[in-house]
Amino acid sequence: MNADIPLIIADDHPLMRRGMIDLIAAEPAFKIVAHVANGVEAWRAIQEHRPAVAVLDIEMPLKNGLEVARAARDAQSPTAIVLLTMFKEDHVLNAAVEAGVRGYVLKENAELELLQCLRAVAGGGSFFSPGLTDFLLRRAALTQQLRREKPGLEALTPAQRRILKMISEDKTSKEIADALGISPRTVDNHRGNMSEKLGLHGSHSLLKFAYDHKSRL
Repeated sequence: MNADIPLIIADDHPLMRRGMIDLIAAEPAFKIVAHVANGVEAWRAIQEHRPAVAVLDIEMPLKNGLEVARAARDAQSPTAIVLLTMFKEDHVLNAAVEAGVRGYVLKENAELELLQCLRAVAGGGSFFSPGLTDFLLRRAALTQQLRREKPGLEALTPAQRRILKMISEDKTSKEIADALGISPRTVDNHRGNMSEKLGLHGSHSLLKFAYDHKSRL
C-alpha cells in the first residue's frame, strides 16, 4: 500500500473527531488532509482535495453522511466513502449500499476495526463490520432471488444498472441526465431498453419495479 494515502474525516462531535485523528495518525500509510464538522464541509473537502478515502459520520448537520455519499456517487467521485456510525438497522445499511459506500464501521468497534477498514478500502476492497454479517447475507440472498426471478437484469449494461438505481430513488430523467452528463433523451432510450430486457410493460412499470426492488438492485 502506498504511503501518505490522503483522507478526510467528518464528524460533528469534537471528541470523536479527535479520537479518529489520533487513531489514524498512528498508521503511517494515511495522511489526513482535512477534518470537518458537517456534511457541507465534507462534500466541499472531497471536491477540493479528492482524497482516496472519506470517513463520514452519518448524523451530521447540514448534510448527513448518506447524502454526501450519494453526492459522491452521482458525481462519479474517485473518493471511497466509509461511514462510521451507531446505526445497525437494515434500512440504513441498505441506503448505505445503494449510495455506493465501500466501508461501514460501527462506532462501538471503531478502535479495533477502523484502520482495518481503511486499509481494505484504500486497497480497492470493501469492509463492513463483522457484526453486520447477517444483514449482508440476507441482502445477497435477496439479490440472488431477484436475479432468478428477473434474468433480464443480467443483460443490463453498467450504465443501465446505474440509471435503474437512480430511478429507484425517484429521480427524473432530467435529474439522471444532469448527474451522468448525458441528455434526457438518452436516459429515456435507456428506460425503454431496460423495460424491454426486463419484460415490463406500461408507462410506469419500470418505476414501480425499481421502487419495489430498491434494496435488491
